[in-house]
Amino acid sequence: MEDLNYLILVRHGQSEWNAKNLFTGWKDPDLTDQGRNEAEKAGKLLLEKKINLDELFTSVLIRAINTGNIILDQLGIESLPTTRDQSLNERNYGDLAGLNKDDARKKWGEEQVHIWRRSYDVPPPGGESLKNTGERVLPYFENKIKPLIAEGKNILIAAHGNSLRSFKLRSLIISVMMRL
Repeated sequence: MEDLNYLILVRHGQSEWNAKNLFTGWKDPDLTDQGRNEAEKAGKLLLEKKINLDELFTSVLIRAINTGNIILDQLGIESLPTTRDQSLNERNYGDLAGLNKDDARKKWGEEQVHIWRRSYDVPPPGGESLKNTGERVLPYFENKIKPLIAEGKNILIAAHGNSLRSFKLRSLIISVMMRL
């Protein structure tokens, strides 16, 4: 039987702005105590599964960097090849960044804010759609991370909900295409 290797996707733990219900995007708040605890739990789970990591990738935002570092601490890893790249950053929320989500709904309406947050190709003012985010994340994955997976390396990506959602959409699209 072939040896398996792993691509582990971890969303950062709760940030200070998540706790305040603020749109974050490319803004750079740190983790809360709860967020640090969430990262510790992720690290302990990987330790229980006995998964050895070969490389860590994070965005350049502190909440993802600290999540990755806390996971490595839980695994007892003092040194691991680590790459931080803006390509893995959260979706840019543009004019929504820093706003309370409830206040944004009052200003623009529940439906419009929902469209900006959950549609595939409608960006918020001054920001990125999920499609735009995928156009940034997926080429980086194809060029930098996928070759390492092909070499049999175990990769951890500590990033953000929407940048990681790009991987899910890519998998879904491939799955649908295979059925056609």
